[in-house]
Amino acid sequence: MNCKVYSKEGKELRTMVLDDNVFGLPVNEDLIWYAINNELANKRQGNACTKGRAEVHGSNARPFKQKGTGRARQGDKKSPILVGGGTIFGPKPRDFSYTMPKKAKRAALRTILSLKAQSDTLKIIEDFSVESGKTKDLAKLLENFDPGLRTVLILKDDDPKIKRAAANIPWVKYLSYNRLEAHELFYGRQVLMLETAAKNLNDFYKEDGK
Repeated sequence: MNCKVYSKEGKELRTMVLDDNVFGLPVNEDLIWYAINNELANKRQGNACTKGRAEVHGSNARPFKQKGTGRARQGDKKSPILVGGGTIFGPKPRDFSYTMPKKAKRAALRTILSLKAQSDTLKIIEDFSVESGKTKDLAKLLENFDPGLRTVLILKDDDPKIKRAAANIPWVKYLSYNRLEAHELFYGRQVLMLETAAKNLNDFYKEDGK
């Protein structure tokens, strides 16, 4: 498929051919759902912890005598039905992460890229860098591409200056072409991809399309 390449000023420069095996696939909603769920599960800390009946500090003595009160008998003050007692089936620290098959993960990223390309939310920009590394310089450049929208900037490499400049813009997320994230990519209202990054993605997922 063909896609327009824009200058830093937002003007059309030329047309670029994108691989249909990366940017022209039918959208697989189930695969996208699994990829996003996998990423969110792997980010969970899983450190919630509650104390059970055996872990609560307190006496083992009965709160009152067993007979003669007219009340239900109680074993001790740490009972879950009493105030200050233990928690029944409360959360414990656990690992929520799991591994998604590599081919499925890559297929999910390709179908998200295809979704963005087909919905015209993907724009390819000529390669640029923010030499000063300042946020205001990058923000001025992004004013030419619908500023304020949740934006994903796909870089051709780990450019420390662009990353530094984008770190303080709340509506901008940056990703390297070889370390895409399904969650950020899918929920981005617009995806701005450097021209070299687009060429690299054609080669990076080339074998998957065979």
